[in-house]
Amino acid sequence: MDITISLKDAGLILIGFGILVLICYCIAFMKNLTVTVKQTNKILADTQVITGIAASKSQQIDQIVNDVAGSVGDISKIMKGNQSAVAALTSIVNALGSLKNLIKN
Repeated sequence: MDITISLKDAGLILIGFGILVLICYCIAFMKNLTVTVKQTNKILADTQVITGIAASKSQQIDQIVNDVAGSVGDISKIMKGNQSAVAALTSIVNALGSLKNLIKN
């Protein structure tokens, strides 16, 4: 019994094997892609938490900077003789209290 394979049949067999290999690679790619997407979602969730913390800390720092600026302004007014020393010391104590709260948090 003789089996004859034409060039057309050989080409179709090679194309079929190529498609099978391509399907295997696509399955492996999708499996790796799924793992990558899950890890990316975890990283994005962590980033949202960190962004929230940074936003709250920046608001606290803004308040402290305003307090310190007010204290420096009060000190300069004292040096010019426009305000009492007790009010300036009160402003300085308030600024230091805000700084203490920031460091504590």
